[in-house]
Amino acid sequence: QVQLVESGGGLVQAGGSLRLSCAASGSVFSGHTMEWYRQAPGKQRDLVATIFSGGNTNYAASVKGRFTISRDNAETTVYLQMNSLKPEDTAVYYCRMYYPVFSSLDYWGQGIQVTVSS
Repeated sequence: QVQLVESGGGLVQAGGSLRLSCAASGSVFSGHTMEWYRQAPGKQRDLVATIFSGGNTNYAASVKGRFTISRDNAETTVYLQMNSLKPEDTAVYYCRMYYPVFSSLDYWGQGIQVTVSS
């Protein structure tokens, strides 16, 4: 089992920055992909950013150029640096870890609130 714990959320003014962290513990081994999703009230959960096991990254068009996903050398913590925040970035942000080769190994964090005021 793997546990994911997010931290770093909060309230920030438009134009500001926040850095989210997601720490994985438990039975973590190499070959996993880590992602950040977000869900605004009344909306579906959307993919924000992905970091693959090889280190490549992908971003949603709405955050490209403003957000950066990265991870530590141990590959157990993933970060989301969010700059130039906008009110529309307000959402609960979720961390996800999964193993593409093993479909049953798919874990989610509990979510953390990010609120951007105008």
